[in-house]
Amino acid sequence: MPIGFIEILDDTCKGCLLCVAACPKSLLHQTKKKINKRGLYPVEFVDPEGKCNACRLCAIVCPDVAIRVYKQPRKPKTEQPAAAEAKAG
Repeated sequence: MPIGFIEILDDTCKGCLLCVAACPKSLLHQTKKKINKRGLYPVEFVDPEGKCNACRLCAIVCPDVAIRVYKQPRKPKTEQPAAAEAKAG
């Protein structure tokens, strides 16, 4: 399960590419696939391997507040039965 993911508000994004440069995992890309209502090409989030860690650097540098960052809650680590027995004994 990915730790984080982002949503780009296409109609707000002006395609300045500041977020592309800020992403340490290179998960944001310039695209010419779609045009928003302002006639600009919004940035596209591509993360097929679930590498996004919700660091929020993309959202911090976005001058138009066009990026929403979501973070999945981490699952609590469960102890292995053998490790639990070793601690008890």
